[in-house]
Amino acid sequence: MEPAPFAFVEAGTDAACRAALDRADRLRDTPDALNDLWPRARVVVLDERGDAYADVDGHLLAPTGEQISEGPGGIGAAVFLGLDAHGVAWFALEGALTAFTAPRRVDLRSAAALWPAFDASVFAQARALQHWRTRHRHCGVCGGVVALSRAGWQGRCEQCGAEHYPRTDPAVIVAVSDGARLLLGRQKAWPARRWSVIAGFVEPGESLEQTVAREVLEETGVRVRRCRYLASQPWPFPGALMLGFSADAHDDAPQVGDELEDARWFSRDEVLAARDRGEWGGARDDGEGAVLSPGISISRWLIEQWLQAGGAGGTPV
Repeated sequence: MEPAPFAFVEAGTDAACRAALDRADRLRDTPDALNDLWPRARVVVLDERGDAYADVDGHLLAPTGEQISEGPGGIGAAVFLGLDAHGVAWFALEGALTAFTAPRRVDLRSAAALWPAFDASVFAQARALQHWRTRHRHCGVCGGVVALSRAGWQGRCEQCGAEHYPRTDPAVIVAVSDGARLLLGRQKAWPARRWSVIAGFVEPGESLEQTVAREVLEETGVRVRRCRYLASQPWPFPGALMLGFSADAHDDAPQVGDELEDARWFSRDEVLAARDRGEWGGARDDGEGAVLSPGISISRWLIEQWLQAGGAGGTPV
């Protein structure tokens, strides 16, 4: 299975601590240093919908700051994303602010499936920050206008002085097993026959473990006995952090409420058959039986982890 573009790896490993970019927080309050980096910097340009500028082949088109410096945007309007392994700075800029044009636009889901992990990760970071900026133009305390500072990472109300920062919504996502089977559910809005593991947002005052137990019970009626954290994945659609768990549960008969259309236990053989069908609508999909969540998602990774652990006591595959 190819690595996901919004990187997730097993907790406790060295790779879990590595990111596409060094966020370089130390540079966010140093406009002179950022201006020095700007001419050689690479710039992810987004349109007003959040799609990225791309070349004729659909690959990320990230011009240098020098190439777009004559437009009405430039360093003052750009958001500093960080430094790559070569020390090159990366910025994000909304296309409406620049004179730079591109032959194509690519949305984030398409980029996640097709682009190299680095390009997709940088795009995801830029898109999440754009989403925050466009929805936090006014102060939630007094309604005043929010001005950006710290290279685009802080908002300050011009009226009351309240500070605002980019937000991320934590959500748990969990592969639940009764020891022999895997619990999967499906939402009505999903493509036909697609099934996935259970997920839900953390509520105020909850631990992650409490959220796992509550969400699984609310959505499926199944009682969780214990759970274990495995990995996380930023999910910028538009701004969640998916916290992946495995869980042991009682073999309760699933009962769905308002959130899911259906939920049921899948045997190991059924999960393997669903995996063998590939992506929904893809070349290997035979149009019959269940298919699993897309390969870019931590939900699919959690399913793969359950299979590799042997599922119903069998040999990992």
